[in-house]
Amino acid sequence: MEKTRVLFVAQEILPYLEESPMAKIGRYLPQGIQERGKEIRTFMPRYGSINERRNQLHEVIRLSGMNLIIDDIDHPLIIKVASIQQARMQIYFIDNEDYFHRKFTLTDKNGKPFDDNDERTVFFTRGVLETVKKLGWGPDIVHCHGWFTSLVPVYLKRAYNINPLFADAKMIFSVYDDDFSGSLNPALIEKMKVEGLTNKDLAHYKTPDYVSLIKAAIEDSDAIIIGSEKINPEIEKYLKTIKKPVLDYQDEEAYIDAYSEFYDEILQG
Repeated sequence: MEKTRVLFVAQEILPYLEESPMAKIGRYLPQGIQERGKEIRTFMPRYGSINERRNQLHEVIRLSGMNLIIDDIDHPLIIKVASIQQARMQIYFIDNEDYFHRKFTLTDKNGKPFDDNDERTVFFTRGVLETVKKLGWGPDIVHCHGWFTSLVPVYLKRAYNINPLFADAKMIFSVYDDDFSGSLNPALIEKMKVEGLTNKDLAHYKTPDYVSLIKAAIEDSDAIIIGSEKINPEIEKYLKTIKKPVLDYQDEEAYIDAYSEFYDEILQG
């Protein structure tokens, strides 16, 4: 029997960023799922704050070299990789000079969100799926963590689902307390467009604030996990209205086993 394949797409992973509950899950969940007999691949953005020498990142030439067109401009897609030796796992990094070579992650030194976060999340999420395509590695489950990964569900379910690698993949989205104020650039809806996505598919993104992004991710997911003890109240209320599996918040001792069992339940459908 073939191993279940789980693709993790994470906004934050230890030790590459400062410790946070999401970064800890990004680090220890893939290891725990691998130790429970599943096959994994893990992706995150190559933020400029990540020290490449200290963390021993190196470019994967055979995966790099693609261009992603966003807003009629070609953006080179660079793939880097690092190993977490004690966990026997690799982390793939999506990189691009225009989007990720700055000293901060999603906000500047004053905490103001970057003006191009709309393009950065489009580039990252599409970059992950294009790289997985190039790897020829079809996931059974795609599990996303953080609002910066929230475009993966719509791309997976409405554009990439025509590819046999992704056709049967189950989409799980974890909701965290990673709320941001304001809104992304309203041009997001145009910049997201790829073959297969219609205006109707993108209706949620007309006002791309946090709540709209997360609601859209929930709509295009097969199941939801509540990843933080407290989440946005509007999202919490919305989750009570949906007819799909929702796994409640799990504490640090229990979550890996709970998530692994949840994956199995979703696959058994």
